[in-house]
Amino acid sequence: MQAISQVEGSFTDVDGRYVIVVGRFNHHVVDSLVDGAVDSLTRHGVDADNIDIVHVPGAWELPLAVKRALQVVRPDAVIALGAVIRGGTPHFEYVAGGCNAALGNLQLEFDTPVANGVLTVNSIEQAIERSGTKAGNKGAEAAMAAMEMVSLLKRFGGEA
Repeated sequence: MQAISQVEGSFTDVDGRYVIVVGRFNHHVVDSLVDGAVDSLTRHGVDADNIDIVHVPGAWELPLAVKRALQVVRPDAVIALGAVIRGGTPHFEYVAGGCNAALGNLQLEFDTPVANGVLTVNSIEQAIERSGTKAGNKGAEAAMAAMEMVSLLKRFGGEA
């Protein structure tokens, strides 16, 4: 019987250029996501000079800035961070759904990891929990996903 081959990324081969694209709306939550992402990247050996941070107004604007970063900077990975908090109107569904779908499409279009650290939550309390308190820091988690994908793609050959 032949052994099953397994390939996965690691956190030891994560050198590369990373762009963090940040929606400023709900900055009181998003700032903690950025801190978590940068901390994760640098703790795993990514040189701070290889991390660019781009600010946009909000989550709706993230995909366009991510696309431009992919075209111009040509990073090994992009980390999208933002927070969309449900309100009393359908605006939440349009912004969150459009942003998430576009980010997924961009990673396929550019063959480059786009880690989605955009919080889509029902309340400010949930956002705070996910930005560094009892539910962890989703910015740090997005950075970890980006690094793992950079490492994984290197294992397939060539650059991430």
